[in-house]
Amino acid sequence: MRQSEILIPTLREAPAEADAAGHRWLLRSGMIRQLASGIYSYLPMGRRVLLNVERIVREEMDRAGCQEVLLPIMQPAELWEESGRYDQYGPELMRLKDRHAREFALGPTHEEVVTALVRDEVNSYRKLPFTLYQIGTKFRDERRPRFGLLRGREFVMKDAYSFASNWEELDQTYQAMNTAYARILERCGLNYMRVEADAGTIGGQGATHEFMALADVGEDTIVSCEKCGYAANLEKAEYQASSMNSSGEKGTTSLASSELNHDLQPDSNSGATWTRIETPGIRTIDELSSFLNIGSEAIIKTLVYQADDKLVAVLVRGDHEVNDIALKQLLGVEELDLADEAALAGHPELAVGFLGPIGLNIPLVVDRDVAGMEAAITGSNEVDIHLSGVRPGRGFPVSRVESVRFATEGDGCPSCGELLSFTRGIEVGHIFKLGTKYSDAMGASFLDRNGRQCAPVMGCYGIGVSRLMAAVAEQHAGDDGIQWPASIAPYDVHLITLSWKDEQQQKLTLELEQQLMDAGYSVLLDDRDERPGVKFKDAELIGLPVQIVIGRGAAEGQVELGSHVLTISGDSKRISMAAQEAVELVKEQL
Repeated sequence: MRQSEILIPTLREAPAEADAAGHRWLLRSGMIRQLASGIYSYLPMGRRVLLNVERIVREEMDRAGCQEVLLPIMQPAELWEESGRYDQYGPELMRLKDRHAREFALGPTHEEVVTALVRDEVNSYRKLPFTLYQIGTKFRDERRPRFGLLRGREFVMKDAYSFASNWEELDQTYQAMNTAYARILERCGLNYMRVEADAGTIGGQGATHEFMALADVGEDTIVSCEKCGYAANLEKAEYQASSMNSSGEKGTTSLASSELNHDLQPDSNSGATWTRIETPGIRTIDELSSFLNIGSEAIIKTLVYQADDKLVAVLVRGDHEVNDIALKQLLGVEELDLADEAALAGHPELAVGFLGPIGLNIPLVVDRDVAGMEAAITGSNEVDIHLSGVRPGRGFPVSRVESVRFATEGDGCPSCGELLSFTRGIEVGHIFKLGTKYSDAMGASFLDRNGRQCAPVMGCYGIGVSRLMAAVAEQHAGDDGIQWPASIAPYDVHLITLSWKDEQQQKLTLELEQQLMDAGYSVLLDDRDERPGVKFKDAELIGLPVQIVIGRGAAEGQVELGSHVLTISGDSKRISMAAQEAVELVKEQL
């Protein structure tokens, strides 16, 4: 392909909206352009990368025995109402009406559609098991699109759905998809981890795992153990708690009233074990920690949640955060949010900013680390007052003790006890065991060997195709552009002719192009009438695996070879060699 004939609008500066390295280089190299927030056009070079990723995904799905289909993007709302997800999915579901006022949704995923299809077409165990997959556009009304293709409102995804007659068949498919996903990520050149995860709004009745591409801009936190290999998403991570005392040493957190350098007033309640502290205007954990000159691990944080139609209070240590996902599952509720002022209006005893566990008349969930504290600082439910020396079990009940916080630095591995590590990752794939959640809800069934009506056991397997492209760009971003892995690069070889008007340079370039194409390689040929510096700058931005520069040495059959995927000697970006030697080296290694 002649570079003079292809649309590659490279940029000298990154647009202001580019907030990650891979995103900046995708824009600067002319691969993508933003149309609206979270919505992108793929230009010719970017489209070639996307197609190469799709090819790898398709090859591995076919290798795993899956069958490709193409399902509608517009989905009738009644299908989502059958599954119970129309309201549950929330504002991320893009909804619309046709001219007859019939409600539809733009598919963020296709569990409902594929279950309806199988419900109508499969009625015997003889047709099971099988897996259907598709590669297509999905829509989610993200509250905060960011990092370019990493979190968009319109994106390309491969989603697959398996149907089995029993759990054993599902397990076999799940393992096959696990292997296929590992191969996809390895072939795309990604450094990744497979981690235990939460099923979220997809739901399910068994194991679920995420495939995380490691990157500092990742929105997910991976909790892992280097010794035994345990790995989980932060939302799912378990741990062996390691509490810290106020001096930073391991042990049970405690704080006596005498340790505070502030005037204390004994509580007027007879027999109380705590002391009142005046804390004017001190509403946050950080402010209280600084005001009292203590560590936040000596403070109990009281949070009030709206759990469906009820209020519930949760206690965690001041240096910990509530795991909303774990709490939601623990309480068995559909909706869980921090209570706002409207929700607290009927409880005048609750003083926002000074909430505490003493005297609450709403259900109380106590984190295990709080239950183990000897004494602590808490809010008093009275404005400008906190309490010191509050003892769990005496100052307030600890009848419901649960692990409801996120794992933190210093916690031990739940499997072997070694310290856990924390890294950032980009979720690029997710596999689920759905069980019969959707087949039961939507009335899908088949006759088993004994003539009994049974619900098919389902699995769901998603991988973000456009997100894979963005994750590769992030991991392979260099100082001057993206260094694309050979497996998904838009072209294999970049022929850079310094002077296309020079007959000898043009002749050698065309000979090299033909030899490489005959050998099965795709070639981008820079035939533009531009200065060498411009050509080199654009070549670095585009980042093809191999660069062959044809310049003044063309008369002697000499070229310069540069590559980030070939094994070549020399310290410079490009080394000089005979043109035929360069071609043979490409054939041998690429």
